[in-house]
Amino acid sequence: MENKMIYGNVEQKETWQFLEEKLTACFAYVKNHDMLHMQPGTYEINGRHFYVNVSEYTTTVRSERFWEAHRKYLDVHVMLQGIETIDLGFVWRMNPGEYEPDKDFLPLDGQATATVTMREGDFLICMPQDAHMTAIMNEQPQKIKKAIFKVQI
Repeated sequence: MENKMIYGNVEQKETWQFLEEKLTACFAYVKNHDMLHMQPGTYEINGRHFYVNVSEYTTTVRSERFWEAHRKYLDVHVMLQGIETIDLGFVWRMNPGEYEPDKDFLPLDGQATATVTMREGDFLICMPQDAHMTAIMNEQPQKIKKAIFKVQI
């Protein structure tokens, strides 16, 4: 088993042009919508098969955050404003909690195997085997805005 997360920037098409159309549709949506000025909330693109959550929150210390993974959807995080650190780990190396199918939420307990720092335009694609801990501050807490596309698998 291996971690299959993909990290890049929406402006560098050569880093993501090989991806499936379902995933590149996320980047097209970012390009064609003024997402920075969209209100936080859920926006359906293709019903519950493909939608985006626009989120605003303040990053914080790692100890206040939690691990999660998903089984029904891929997460495509796209940073719209601010800087956020995200820890990543292997689901199969972690201790799982009870899966909540109605929320497609699997809580986990474990250790990071990688960390990325997201800046404006950066994206991170998390597959079902990718545990992730979001909203970690970089140098200090800051308010961020990002889009989290949910792509049904």
